[in-house]
Amino acid sequence: MEYMSQEGYDKLVAELKQLENVELPRVREAIAEARAQGDLSENFEYHAAKREQGRLLSEIRFRQRVLEHARVLDTPRQDTDTIGLLAKVAMTNMGNNAQMSYTIVNPHEANLREGKISIKSPIGQALLHKKVGDVVEVQVPAGILKLRIESISYS
Repeated sequence: MEYMSQEGYDKLVAELKQLENVELPRVREAIAEARAQGDLSENFEYHAAKREQGRLLSEIRFRQRVLEHARVLDTPRQDTDTIGLLAKVAMTNMGNNAQMSYTIVNPHEANLREGKISIKSPIGQALLHKKVGDVVEVQVPAGILKLRIESISYS
């Protein structure tokens, strides 16, 4: 079972619909067109379309499995004193006093540009179950990162 936000669940559903209703029919049409050209043994377009179809079917199956085991998390029911899934955490890097804010999310929703880090990432793991005022040390590729938790919110 994987917990995720409603937003993440809805995004996966939309991606699955796009793959099933737009991308897969497009590739099946390309296969039919390539097949109509004759000799399949040397037909590059046919083989490329078949590879694309395999890739799409794999992506569809993956998303179906994730959605099958997904449970949408109800944030108001969580303990808001500690960091958990879907917590928005403001913190200070003790090394350079830089302020940063991240939302802890399911690995399928992680997107650093949107300020969403995976609960399974080194920083996500280190922050889990911590409280405001705690200082955590995280081993990252660049060395050890010391972070002080400034605030925790669920919205």
